Parts: sequence; structure tokens; C-alpha cells
Amino acid sequence: MSKIDLKSLELKELEEIFLNLGERKYRAQQLFKWLHQKMVSSIEDITEFPHSLKDKLTSDYKISRLKIAERLDSKQDDTSKYLFVLDDGNIIESVMMKYKHGISVCLSTQVGCRMGCEFCASTKSGLVRNLLPGEILDQFYQIQKDQNVSISNVVLMGSGEPLDNYDNVMKFLKIIHDKNGQNLGYRHITISTCGIVPKIYDLADEEIPINLSISLHSPSDEERKKIMPIAKKYSIHEIMEACNYYIAKTNRRITFEYTLISGVNDQARDALELAKLLKNMLCHVNLIPLNSIKEFSHTKSNEKLVQDFKKILLKNGINTTVRREMGADVNAACGQLRRDYINRMES
Repeated sequence: MSKIDLKSLELKELEEIFLNLGERKYRAQQLFKWLHQKMVSSIEDITEFPHSLKDKLTSDYKISRLKIAERLDSKQDDTSKYLFVLDDGNIIESVMMKYKHGISVCLSTQVGCRMGCEFCASTKSGLVRNLLPGEILDQFYQIQKDQNVSISNVVLMGSGEPLDNYDNVMKFLKIIHDKNGQNLGYRHITISTCGIVPKIYDLADEEIPINLSISLHSPSDEERKKIMPIAKKYSIHEIMEACNYYIAKTNRRITFEYTLISGVNDQARDALELAKLLKNMLCHVNLIPLNSIKEFSHTKSNEKLVQDFKKILLKNGINTTVRREMGADVNAACGQLRRDYINRMES
């Protein structure tokens, strides 16, 4: 039987473990702090526990630990790209970005992805498995320890679709927010989804004030279907209804991610249609220049079209920004570095 990852358990679950071991309940809070404040990677490192208790835990439990396979630091900006090796040998990636307002990390939630978006490298080899809460958390912890920094913002927008790993992502949120751990405010966390409508409703019903980001990329169902297979299951109308429900439940502004692809979705008519779609909604549009991959033949829009697109949205009352390209020299787009690493290992 495989050992249970202690880092993936909430405080109440740890309390049950210690009670079942015949230990006092307070031991759970001690362990939680060692895991999520001191960020230990081994049961042996918990000096507060006697050897007898460590032996009890070691027989059935473990602490998941990611190992850094590669770290690439951009020469263009303050971006670091990480490749991590999981306990089972699988590879995931994370990105750390330094901004004036603080340090943000983009974390993976799955090994690979099954959503099939045409322009995304993460999905080209399909989904291998979901990440455990502890494996999502440890990306955050390993980066903090490696860089000796305090991370202020988290975006679940690395490899994988967060809402396709819903239960583990919810546990991640609760653990990283816990006052006995990192105590990271929910308003400093963003979940990005390609639009799994039922899970957007579930997330709204959690009434957690996180930030929700929707990968829209087209105001047209037909055009969206060509680049995002999820659009064949859920229409834009259904996504908008779910978003309005989310806003009503949380009073949080939604961000719509829109990757500009030359000749596909970057014309004035697309901007006008998008403005019409989002009119009077509590939202923000983040325009993203396409990060090209070899499996997708299209290129990014030129700078003039990007700025023209932005001007049309602003003129129509839609709050809009253009995402600054970061880490281009270290393959910072989701999935690129992992794919290159796997190819190198296999050759």
C-alpha cells in the first residue's frame, strides 16, 4: 500500500491521524506548522517529535518532496522557470515572476492536460495524472526556499486545468490560506480555467473570494471551437451565465484572458463583438500576445493590431490591459520547457 502524503492533508485530517495513533490532538497543529511554515521535506526533520512518534508516522505516511531538475533564469526580466521532478518521476513546471507589487508564482495543477487547446504546449501529450494538494503546495515552498523570497501572489495557470482537478485544488486553497501555514489571502490567488461550466458554479458556491480568470480567446463559438475543444461542450453563452453567477455570489471581478492570434481573432470586428459580449459585466480583459509553439502554425498579432484591439475595447467601456511578455528566453509559456526536457531525456 502506498504511503499517504501528509502535506496534502488539512489540519482536521491530521488531528484524526494522531488520535488514531493514540497521540494527543495538539500534535497535528505542530506537524501542520512544520509542513507549511517551516516547509520541511522529511518526517525526520521534525525535531519537535520524539523518535517513537516519527517511527509511527513513517510506517504509513510520507511528506511529498519535489526535486528541482532545472532552473532557468531569464536575462530579459526577473523571471525564473522551474522544472520539478515528482516522487514518481513525472515532470511539472512552475514560473516565478518579480513585479513591483511583489512576487508571483504560476503553479501547475496536473501533469499534462487533456483540454487540447491548439496553441498550448501543455496539452500536446495529454493528461498523465492530477497533482495532489501537497505537490501543488510544494512548488510554492521549493521556490520560496530556493530563492529565499516571500511569495505574495499565486496563479493556478501552469500545466493543467485547475477545475479538472477540483477537489485537490480546493484542498490546496484551504491549506495555503490556513493561518497555521502560509496564511496567504484568498484575494492573492487566481484560478484560470478554459471554461468548465459546472465547476465554475461549484467554485462560486464555495464563496471563497479568489480571483477567477477565464481563457476565452474568441467571442465566437464557431471560432473558439477551432482552437479550444472545450467549446464543443460548453457555449460562450453558458460560460457567461456561469460567470454572472460567480460575480453575484462573490462580488469579484472576472478576468477574461484573450490570446491574440494573427488573422484568427485579432480583427476590429472581433474586438467589437467581444465588447458587446462583455458589456456591463464586472470584468477585465487581459490581452496576451501568442507564445508560438511548433505544433501551432499561426503567429502572434503585430503590435499595431494589439493596440488597436485594446483601444476598441477601452472605447466601449471594457477595462483592458496587455500582458507584458516575460521569460520568453526561458520558454516560460506553459508546457514548453517540460516538453523540451522530456524530448532531451528520450533522445
